[in-house]
Amino acid sequence: MTDTMSPPEPSAPAASPPRVGHPARAAFRAELRRGIAPWTAPAVTLTIGVPMMAKAPQWQGGWGDTQELLHSCATLIAGPLVAAAGCWQGGREHRRGTAALWLSVPRGRPAQLVMAALPVAVWAVVGHLLAVVGVLAATWPYAGAGGPSVGMTAVDTWFLVCAAFTGFVVGRLWRWRPAAPVLAAAAYLALGIPSYSDSVRFLNPAEQHSLSGRVPVAWFVPLMVLWLGAPVVALVTAYAVRRRFLAVAPLVAAALVAPLIVSSGEDLFREDPLAEKLICTESVPQVCVSGLDGPLLSPASDALAGLVSRLEGVPGAPVRYVQTSDSRRLPPDTSRLPYTFRGWTVVRDRITDPAGYAWQTVQHLAERGCPTSVTEAEVEDPATVRMRETDDAVAGWLAPWADSWTGAEYLNRLTAMGDTERRAWLGRYLATRTSCDPKAVPAL
Repeated sequence: MTDTMSPPEPSAPAASPPRVGHPARAAFRAELRRGIAPWTAPAVTLTIGVPMMAKAPQWQGGWGDTQELLHSCATLIAGPLVAAAGCWQGGREHRRGTAALWLSVPRGRPAQLVMAALPVAVWAVVGHLLAVVGVLAATWPYAGAGGPSVGMTAVDTWFLVCAAFTGFVVGRLWRWRPAAPVLAAAAYLALGIPSYSDSVRFLNPAEQHSLSGRVPVAWFVPLMVLWLGAPVVALVTAYAVRRRFLAVAPLVAAALVAPLIVSSGEDLFREDPLAEKLICTESVPQVCVSGLDGPLLSPASDALAGLVSRLEGVPGAPVRYVQTSDSRRLPPDTSRLPYTFRGWTVVRDRITDPAGYAWQTVQHLAERGCPTSVTEAEVEDPATVRMRETDDAVAGWLAPWADSWTGAEYLNRLTAMGDTERRAWLGRYLATRTSCDPKAVPAL
């Protein structure tokens, strides 16, 4: 019997080894998901969002007002929080007792530092950008032309990155469990105190810049990025790099940049071209507001309707009411509108007190620009008293708002006049509205 040998069965292909990503990327993804790092994002978002929501009437409606408060919350409040999170992250090896184990890892100290500190910085940036997007979205329906400053947002974001790395190094060096909250308190004080010094306040990343109608100059962002980042690079270099003398280079760069920032001062920002552009009504007299406050044009025109009606037919009455901070450049037939303060005069795109707005407009209309330093005899002079009470009476008749402390007798006389007589008298009065001579004011 002949044995027939069957052909050998084909062997199964060998299983391919599982694909493993780059060790650095895998370690970074693991760091992003564990520890305090992922909690940094919601903490930063809430730290910025809650104060912003509590003060919504003060900023909602103006891009500059919105970003001004955003900058304050991001630097003065979220900054110390991120530094504390970085400090806690940096001290974890000491708390776990694994600091010696990390020394045996083949990866160098700079790579270890970046791999452990970067997740805190990344989540801090995510939390900050979420808060910024939410706040700007809340402003958009009420704001006029223009938009937020990308440069200010970039500088604030970079500041939080620097705070995370600074806190991490402090946590590695300061082996004390309460180091994180102590660092947060110290950072808050360090960011708040320089604001009271005119010489160094512009070096402070938490300086409260006035952004209403102003935007950063082109070189503001690179200058501040260098100023904020150079000391942090020096700190990281001195801690993690073997050749510590290399830390001198970024310190020299910071020392060169600092005088330029201090000498520039307020010139770090320029007037927004849209703020100087006027948006006006088509009717006469015209009401003109800044190009950044377009939504206020209709409410301002409605608030001045009574004033315009009472001045109709009066010789010398203004033909234009303009929103400007400098009344000296206005022609004689133009008057200035009052300032609009978010949260007080204006909430979102609504004037809170139209009667008070009209009354303040009349105050600017009768603004004589007389010297404020006068003697007691000049104050009590009968002619001066008559001029002051006449001004109050005219304001009270043109824009009734509150009981006048003075000028009640003159107000009654002005009210009792006939329309033709009153218009003629108001014409003579308006012709003297820039005069400081009491005798030039016509008698009532």
